[in-house]
Amino acid sequence: MDMTPTLNWIDGRWLDSGNHKESIDPATYRVIGRYADGGLNEAKLAIEAARKAFRDSEWKRDRLLRAQVLLELADAFERHSEALIDLLALENGKIRPEATFEVSMVPPKLRFYASLARTHYGRASDPRSGKLSMVVHQPMGVAGIITPWNSPVVLMIRSLAPALAAGCTTVIKMPGQTAQTNALVAKIMSEAPSLPVGVINLFSELGAEGSKHLVESPDVPVISFTGSTGTGRAISAAGAQHLKRFGLELGGKTPMIVLADADLDAAIPTLVKALTVFAGQFCMTGSRLLVQRDVASTVIERLTALLESLRLGPAADPASEMGPLIDKANVKRVDEVVQHAIASGAHVLVRGGPVTNGPLADGAFYRPTLLQVEDPSMDIVQKETFGPVLTVQIFDDQAQAIELANDSEFGLAASVWTRDLDRALQVANEVEAGTVWVNDWAVVYDEFEEGGFKQSGQGRLNGVAAMDDFIEHKHIALNPGRSR
Repeated sequence: MDMTPTLNWIDGRWLDSGNHKESIDPATYRVIGRYADGGLNEAKLAIEAARKAFRDSEWKRDRLLRAQVLLELADAFERHSEALIDLLALENGKIRPEATFEVSMVPPKLRFYASLARTHYGRASDPRSGKLSMVVHQPMGVAGIITPWNSPVVLMIRSLAPALAAGCTTVIKMPGQTAQTNALVAKIMSEAPSLPVGVINLFSELGAEGSKHLVESPDVPVISFTGSTGTGRAISAAGAQHLKRFGLELGGKTPMIVLADADLDAAIPTLVKALTVFAGQFCMTGSRLLVQRDVASTVIERLTALLESLRLGPAADPASEMGPLIDKANVKRVDEVVQHAIASGAHVLVRGGPVTNGPLADGAFYRPTLLQVEDPSMDIVQKETFGPVLTVQIFDDQAQAIELANDSEFGLAASVWTRDLDRALQVANEVEAGTVWVNDWAVVYDEFEEGGFKQSGQGRLNGVAAMDDFIEHKHIALNPGRSR
């Protein structure tokens, strides 16, 4: 394997930080490459390149150019999709169907925002006789994009596409845990022939110095961040001195509400997937099961059987149903959370845990855990686990289900299972979440907004509203005089 370090892409050039780190396959802990770990210097260089591109190129003024580049990027990602899927599965630990799902979402997103680049207009009106007013949309300037390791490709594009469509130039901080994937993403984007130099700049960083500078720099007026609620609060406070605009998609603790009349044959396999996709390392992981007492024993029995028989394995094995966590440190962290929950009174239905023997023992594998809880104030219910751990709470009626679902500081997503459409809409309207799925989970459309209520974020990604984070509304008032 080629151990030449992958580099950072800044101002159209490949730059070596000189600080080299190893990339691993979390399924085997085998070293799969090396990368130039970025930081403060890379952030400074990238900001300067983005500022220059915003100031000197036609990017901020030419919406046709922006649409063209977004379409070229979509084509480039399609050309390299198989290589990107292979590398993402290897380095990120996702089983191949999940890596394919992530990569497949990229080209449609880019094409959707290419269309918005051409059709996202301001407005004009004559508020009084002889007066004419216009509101025009202008890009904010340099946008900082900070991306997590759990779905690095699509979550980066989800912020990048509307930023580019709006006319911003960008600095992207990608996670060091996926540096080989990040470098391939940068190479793919460099193939867009119409892309002006400096409009997109990307560096990988394992630490936080580069991210910190993006947040604190007065030359970066907007930050689009996907990550934990704690980090979202911290960067919001750090950027407040510059009245920086933040688009934040933060933590979640998704309740999955199963009512007595639900189609269990459809619901239960989806409940399993909601827990095991990306090994539970997903902000919308279905981590809280709320089930009506009438069907609770049946649901628990069937879930237990499926979770106990779940096949763990690396992405290279087509039979794998769940891959590893990102690293062994997270295996240890998740298991400590489970141990604390059991010590605090959670009843064990399925005790998963670290895989410590057999062919998977060298990797960061963690078998799913199912816990029944009575006390909704327990940490395992209230705090994001970011791993394959599911709690079960039993309710008696619809009002109690809604009360339990809303008993959380989070409000990113929820799922409701019932055959009664009226009841589904009643519950969906009462649950405090930015997205509510009915008889489904993790359905995302480019045309429709997603984001969090309460402590799960601010602003929206996807849909037309995603542009709002990256634009200023300017009112131009004209006085042409009364017509004669």
